[in-house]
Amino acid sequence: MYTAHPDRYTDLPYRRSGRSGLKLPALSLGLWHNFGPDRPVETQRAILRRAFDLGITHFDLANNYGPPPGAAESALGEALKADFTPYRDELVISTKAGYLMWPGPYGEWGSRKSVLSSLDHSLTRLGLDHVDIFYSHRFDPETPLEETMGALHSAVQQGKALYVGVSNYSAEQTRDAARILSELGTPLLIHQPRYSLLDRRPEEQGLLDTLDELGVGSIAYSPLEQGLLTGRYLDGIPEDSRAAGDSPFLKSDAVTEDLVGRLRALNEIAASRGQTLAQMALAWVLRDGRITSALVGASSTRQLEDSVGAIRNLEFDADTVARIDAAVQT
Repeated sequence: MYTAHPDRYTDLPYRRSGRSGLKLPALSLGLWHNFGPDRPVETQRAILRRAFDLGITHFDLANNYGPPPGAAESALGEALKADFTPYRDELVISTKAGYLMWPGPYGEWGSRKSVLSSLDHSLTRLGLDHVDIFYSHRFDPETPLEETMGALHSAVQQGKALYVGVSNYSAEQTRDAARILSELGTPLLIHQPRYSLLDRRPEEQGLLDTLDELGVGSIAYSPLEQGLLTGRYLDGIPEDSRAAGDSPFLKSDAVTEDLVGRLRALNEIAASRGQTLAQMALAWVLRDGRITSALVGASSTRQLEDSVGAIRNLEFDADTVARIDAAVQT
């Protein structure tokens, strides 16, 4: 029987999501690629237990996480039943709808039928009567935004979600979503954008400014850029890496000599801060007060512990920021 560490709330800071009452840990655990049948169940459960012991109370999913789609929710559902039943009120569990889950016109995107059916399936896999945060995973250009946001509002009204969010929405789309939800009486809690040292679109395209203005929180996904910022690629492409395989998310031809040079320069800056490259990359994302939390994945407890080490140094002086910017732009 798992018993959580008594000091789990001692070290990891918690940040309020926008103007809501909900606080999230500075680091949250994403269950995207490491929670499927190709991974040992005990390894998965060990990662979840270690995360909670370190103060990571937020587990983030989507209906299509696995692989195969749905597997991550099923895996977490089994772990919740086995280890976390006494701690459910200490956990924030989020999931999403929007990407392909079943054949036909209702298996993806943002129609009311698709969104609410997907949530019911997710709750069944998770073994829960509600999730804490339910997201629209992507903007649907062919469905009225009022319909998609109305489905999120209905999920709250039905008691199947406590809060709602959006992911992969532009600044303008987010502003419209927040307005519609406000009119319905269900505030937009959070946005989940892709954001990292190497991908600064939320800054450059005004999304972070928009969220700040609206009082909406943000949680950055892919802060380590599919592993590029973990230090694994400092000498090229490892044989067992994502880029060496058939991953559609990181192709081998993306790991150029120029990119490796930039990664090495960033690694030198991280070392001068007493951090690994991954720790500095996470700290850099969290340096901005508009970021509520950064999502990390983990294939082992050791990798998770390295990520959590980022919180020991979250400060950046102007000179270090300038050196980082110069290394990225080289």
